[in-house]
Amino acid sequence: MHQRTVPGRARRALLTAAATVALVVGPGAAVAQAADNPYERGPAPTLSALQASRGPYAVSQTSVSSLSVTGFGGGEIYYPTTTADGTFGAIAISPGFTAYWSSISWLGPRLASHGFVVIGIETNTTADQPASRGTQLLAALDYLTQRSSVRSRIDASRLAVAGHSMGGGGSLEAASDRPSLQAAVPLAPWNTDKTWSELRVPTLIIGGESDSIASVSSHSIPFYNSIPASAEKAYLELNNASHFFPQSTNTPTAVQMVSWLKRFVDDDTRYTQFICPGPSSTSISDYRSSCPIG
Repeated sequence: MHQRTVPGRARRALLTAAATVALVVGPGAAVAQAADNPYERGPAPTLSALQASRGPYAVSQTSVSSLSVTGFGGGEIYYPTTTADGTFGAIAISPGFTAYWSSISWLGPRLASHGFVVIGIETNTTADQPASRGTQLLAALDYLTQRSSVRSRIDASRLAVAGHSMGGGGSLEAASDRPSLQAAVPLAPWNTDKTWSELRVPTLIIGGESDSIASVSSHSIPFYNSIPASAEKAYLELNNASHFFPQSTNTPTAVQMVSWLKRFVDDDTRYTQFICPGPSSTSISDYRSSCPIG
């Protein structure tokens, strides 16, 4: 793989500067107020709100036929119903080997209810490998931002990818191929490529301690270790969880996914508290991160 540069981090740096710099014009002059984060959406977060089955936004849904798109197999779009808060960041999510979107579809409304547009894709074939799934995730984002019926609701500069199993491996491929992405969240990721030193996209990997298909010792942990800390990264391991933990509602996964996406897609520093120092409970067997977040 090739070493890549980092678009997007400069934007975050500028945003941080804009939010913290106050200009004193002269003696007795008013001090300019710190600029609000233009991407911040929703109320101040609490752990109980993140653990709830839905966030603050009502969600609508629309189907995408495979006959109307190229590059991926159609899917489902979930989006905040309101248009009062401006545009939202967007996430494309891929299911795993032999699976359909329905296997992890709980993620669609859960994430959208926190202020994101989500497209859960069907792959071209259920046997597609991670590299193909990565290409399809990017095709889905392009469709979402350029041609979909909800494109006016999306900020095309704030995009992310996620996926389960080979879809998780595909999200790593997509992040490698498009470093302008703002976040990636592989779930129980599977990939024959174990080294991702070229990644510059903030990446949260979630693995299952008892995964016998994509064991954390040969997939999630080597992936995490190979990503440079400068990219921002975290690894959450679920206590005694199998490879299929994303196929039913999983609260620790949802809490950490939403926090990661809000922090890096929306630049919302209110969510840093859930990333650094990170979660600790009986449902979590390991948590690592590149904290403090730069």
